[in-house]
Amino acid sequence: MLQHILNSLSLGRQDDGDKIDEGCLSVVGSGYLPSCFETTRLATCSIMAAAISLSKLSKLCENRSSGRIQVNRRLASLWFDQSIVPDGWQLPPMWDEIAGDYRCRDGWIRLHTNAPHHRKCALKVLACKDDRTDVEQAVKRWDSGALETAIVEAGGCAAEMLSIHQWRDHPQGRAIMAESLIAWEDHGVVDNQTLMSLPGKPLNKLKILDLTRVIAGPVATRFLAAYGADVLRIDPVDLWDDSANAAEMTLGKRCTGLDLRVKEDSDLFIELVSNADVLVHGYRPGALDGLGFGDQQCRSLNTKLIIVSLSAYGWSGLWRYRRGFDSLVQMSSGIANAGMNSRGIDTPCPLPVQALDHATGYLMAAAVLTALAERAESGRILSARLSLAKTAEILSHFPSDSIETEFATCGDADLCSSIEETVWGKARRVRFPVIVDGCRADWPYAAGLLRSALPSWRK
Repeated sequence: MLQHILNSLSLGRQDDGDKIDEGCLSVVGSGYLPSCFETTRLATCSIMAAAISLSKLSKLCENRSSGRIQVNRRLASLWFDQSIVPDGWQLPPMWDEIAGDYRCRDGWIRLHTNAPHHRKCALKVLACKDDRTDVEQAVKRWDSGALETAIVEAGGCAAEMLSIHQWRDHPQGRAIMAESLIAWEDHGVVDNQTLMSLPGKPLNKLKILDLTRVIAGPVATRFLAAYGADVLRIDPVDLWDDSANAAEMTLGKRCTGLDLRVKEDSDLFIELVSNADVLVHGYRPGALDGLGFGDQQCRSLNTKLIIVSLSAYGWSGLWRYRRGFDSLVQMSSGIANAGMNSRGIDTPCPLPVQALDHATGYLMAAAVLTALAERAESGRILSARLSLAKTAEILSHFPSDSIETEFATCGDADLCSSIEETVWGKARRVRFPVIVDGCRADWPYAAGLLRSALPSWRK
C-alpha cells in the first residue's frame, strides 16, 4: 500500500537521489482497528507518506540528509478517530437525528442530513415528517436506487449500499478505477525559486488558504499547520455550520468567513489568493468557477499558486459533480456491504472510523509538500486532485483478517501531558503519531471557533 502511494507522489521520476532510505522508516505501536479491510495499515501508510514528503522538503530546505521517520500505528489509528479529549465539557454530536442507514424495499440506503438544506431535500422527497420513525416508514416504500436518485436530483445527499463487485461494474466505479490516486497537472515554470529555511519548521514562510470543511481537507491543513504553515481557513457566511468538527479540525489554524458574492469580500479574497502559496479546496468541479475563482482564475492572480483539491466521487464520470461524504462513499463503493458480509449481520457495517476522509487528508498534505518541493527545486508549478472514492478503491484491494480483534480505547498513556486551552474549555490531545527528524510538530493555535479571525495573513 505504501509503495502505491509513494509511486503516486513520485511525479514519474526514477531519481535515486530523491528516495528515502527505507532503513530510516519504522512503524511502532501495537493493535489494529477491527475491520475487514486494512484500516490501520491505511492510517499508517497515509501518515507515513505525508511524513516522507515533509522530510524530503526539509532536506531540500536545509541541505541535509534525510533522518528517521517513525509512525506509531496505535496513535495513527486514534488520530483517525478523535484526537481531542475534552476536560469537563463535551463535543457536539457528529450526526443529526435523521442521518443514518435505512432499510428500503430491496436493500439499504444512507441519508446524510447534517446540513439543514440536505435534510430538507431528503424530507421533501420522502414526503414525511421531520422524525426518524416517520423517515423509516417512508424509506421502506422505496427501492434504494430510485430513492438515491430522487434525493440527489433534489439537491440532497444519499447513497444506496452496493457490493464491491456491483461498484466495480458501475459506470462511476469504472471511472474511478481508471483515475490516479493523485492526479498531477503541470502549469509550467515560474521565476524566483525560493527555498524556505527555518530549522524544525520547514513550512514557516508558507501561506495556505483552506477552503475545505468537515474532515479530509481540514486533516491536510492541520498537518501542515503543525510544521509552521500559516493556515487561514475560509468558510462561507451563510451555509451549514461545521462547528461539530471545529474542536477536532481547527487546531493550528485561524478561521475566517467570507461571502464571495459580495464585492468587498471578493476583493479581500483576491488579495489573499494573490499572496498565497497554496490553495486547498473541496469544491466540486465548476463550483468555484461560478464565483469567479476557479483554478484557472486563481492562477491568473498568482502564477506561483499550488492548488490541491478534493472531490467525493472522482474527477471523471457522471458522478464527478455529485455531493458526497465518507459515509456515503463507503456505501457506494462496497465497503459497508463487505463489512456486513464479513460479520455475518444484516445491516451495513462501515469502517470503524471515517478512514477515507482521514487518509485522503494526509495524502493531500503529502501532495502539497511534494508540489512545494518541486516549486522550490525547479520552479515548476503543479496542482493535484484526489478523491474519497479513489482512496476507497485502493483500500478495497487490501482485505484484513483482523475484524474480530479488539482495539483498546484511548487511555491516559496515549495523551500528551500538555493542556490545550480551547475556547470551549481545557482539553488534551492524543500524542501525534509521527516523528520526523529535524521537524517538530507544534501547533501555534489551540482549536477555536469558525469565522473568528480577520481575513488576513499572519504578521
